[in-house]
Amino acid sequence: MTAALRPPRSNLRWPLIAALLVVVLGAIVIGANIHLVWAAVDSQPECVPHAKTTDGASFRAAKSAC
Repeated sequence: MTAALRPPRSNLRWPLIAALLVVVLGAIVIGANIHLVWAAVDSQPECVPHAKTTDGASFRAAKSAC
């Protein structure tokens, strides 16, 4: 008899929590990737001295930027 007086339990709670969790984790992954791209673009090194010709004794840059 008391079961008839209880309000019906919603089955929408767990799918909503799962969807919210997926959205939050997706936003974290996208934000981390954006941060990695930004850090890679922002941290371009300045020109450093290196061998301009190959003499066999030292390494040189494959493609010099300066």
